[in-house]
Amino acid sequence: MTPPAAPKPPGVPTPDRALIVGLAGIAALWLLVLPLHLTPALFAALTIYGGTRSMAQRLVRWRPGLRHPQGWGLVLFIAVVGALGSVLVERAAEAAAAGNGYGALLQQMASALEQLRVSLPPWLAAHLPLSLEALREAAIGWLRSHASQVQLWGSHTVRGAGYALAGALIGALAALQLPARAPAAAPLAAALRRGLDALVHNFTTVVFAQLRIAAINTALTAVYLLGVLPLLGKPLPMAATLVAATFVASLVPVVGNLVSNTMIVIVSLTQSMLVAGLSLAWLVAIHKLEYFLNAQIIGSRIRAHAWELLLAMLTLEALFGLGGLISAPVIYAQLKHALHERGWV
Repeated sequence: MTPPAAPKPPGVPTPDRALIVGLAGIAALWLLVLPLHLTPALFAALTIYGGTRSMAQRLVRWRPGLRHPQGWGLVLFIAVVGALGSVLVERAAEAAAAGNGYGALLQQMASALEQLRVSLPPWLAAHLPLSLEALREAAIGWLRSHASQVQLWGSHTVRGAGYALAGALIGALAALQLPARAPAAAPLAAALRRGLDALVHNFTTVVFAQLRIAAINTALTAVYLLGVLPLLGKPLPMAATLVAATFVASLVPVVGNLVSNTMIVIVSLTQSMLVAGLSLAWLVAIHKLEYFLNAQIIGSRIRAHAWELLLAMLTLEALFGLGGLISAPVIYAQLKHALHERGWV
């Protein structure tokens, strides 16, 4: 005689078929996307699809009865993105012409390293390049010795751009052809549509939350570079360029902040070690604040703490490289969303 099953502890939900199917769908999607390096295609498709739907909803609220709102939403979204892109390119060209571009920023960083070399102990300074020209020669030598690897990176970059273009086209077609509201359909079609809607929701949630974090991080950095240091009589060269680079780098969670902080500290060495130390202290404070912001802005939306996101990013980066690192917040948001719907978190 079969013994009776042990009673389920109170408050512990039982996994149902919908949850299992949802988790399996998430795993199937990303096990296809990440190993095949299709992350640019997926993100481009989600950006165009989500942006078009968002614009269409605003147009319908603004003008009820508008015909073909998805088409107008796509046109408006492309126009907005194109205008922002042209402004950024124009500003970058003006900065480069005025000697304030990223090339000049690299020159400043090289100058700071030369000054640091003088102040360091000889045994440590021997490991730094003698000059910018020496650094350039070392880079050229490395490129020659790794020519095949660099060529592979170039092919991956071109392939990624092609994937992104194809993904943008797929996203545009999906936005135009899929109905705004999912009609009654067969169970498989209904499940796929629910999965798509959840993916778009989680993607836009993570992206806009990270934009808010990047904006706050950039604002605090601008207060220091454009306000505090000039008041102390120690303004940094290329301060505006550093602020712009901080915003771009901060779009990548956690890691981007480390990159921008390194650039600022190195340029601060052109003033003095004291200014570099002050910059490091300010940026460490901002970095600590970013963990709180991640928990409050991203974590509150996907029900995750900053350490959870960081663990997911490290794990997926180790498994799938850069694509896994960038995709980690979206994947974790999907998992949290699926578990929350069934009462597991």
